[in-house]
Amino acid sequence: MRLDEPAWWYATDGSHAAPRLLSPLARAYGWAVERRFLKATPYRATIPVICIGNFTVGGTGKTPLSRFLLRTLAAQGVTPACLTRGYGGSLSGPVWVDPGRHVAREAGDEPLLIAEDARVLIARDRAAGLAAIEQDGSIAAVVMDDGLQNPSVHKDLIIALVDAGRGFGNGSVFPAGPLRARLEFQLGLVDCIVVIGDDPPEGLPPVFEDLKRRFPGPVLRGRVTPAGETDGIAGARVLAYAGIANPGRFFRLVESFGPEALQARAFPDHHAFTERDAARLLSEADATDAVLMTTEKDLARLAGATGDLARLKARSRTLPIEVTFEERDLLRLHALVDGALKAGARG
Repeated sequence: MRLDEPAWWYATDGSHAAPRLLSPLARAYGWAVERRFLKATPYRATIPVICIGNFTVGGTGKTPLSRFLLRTLAAQGVTPACLTRGYGGSLSGPVWVDPGRHVAREAGDEPLLIAEDARVLIARDRAAGLAAIEQDGSIAAVVMDDGLQNPSVHKDLIIALVDAGRGFGNGSVFPAGPLRARLEFQLGLVDCIVVIGDDPPEGLPPVFEDLKRRFPGPVLRGRVTPAGETDGIAGARVLAYAGIANPGRFFRLVESFGPEALQARAFPDHHAFTERDAARLLSEADATDAVLMTTEKDLARLAGATGDLARLKARSRTLPIEVTFEERDLLRLHALVDGALKAGARG
């Protein structure tokens, strides 16, 4: 769980008083989100727009799915670009990400990571960013990383991700819970839902079954699997560190490969590592003869570093991940993408 998320967001027994006390603020926040949609006149691009979002605050795997779709489009001969607000960076845009020039404090970690697969444009103003992509003239489709709750642009396909383990937490709207708006309202915005994560021992995730009953559209199952080398983890001492929205998921993945010992160090989401952080991690690894492991996002934030941060980057291994689907759900997802491409081409 993120260090800045209250544990009671994901307590479902109703024993905590905070959700009740914060319910007036939650109603106001949810109302403000819905009001934005009532007042908005979305900008409609001349190229298809596929939006990847989530119903809750925090991470659900949007970046891996965005990268998956960008690669899928490119494999079909469609030149894609990613539109993102560049969370965690200083650039407001519209500006194209240059991995050779930009660092995480400017562009954010996710845009730098996605730029390995496709061109990425940062724009806090999504409509202005979409217009800038159109003006480029070489892009045939846009994958919008996050933006489900942003009504400023028309989307031809909206896919929402749900964490199989965490679901919707206590079911309350921020700040009383993790939802970004009333769930029923958000369900009405999306075309497809992907429940991402491993199945529990007893069968399918309860949130998957719940959504199959509540949502009339396709509900797919996705899993996060390693995409790179995992040799050297089994039987090794590992010091894993992560500053992402759900670091526990990364630590569990590392643990699944059977290290002799695993030390886990969690930092806040999009954490800007300091020299002190780096020195402490390096010292701990030296003291226990441990291999340093982190996520691709965390390593991206160390780009351009010097001193102990540069040494931490050089010594850290990553465990690249990707989203995978069973064949039936993969075919359904491809059909939805094809439909969006056709709809967007019609304008």
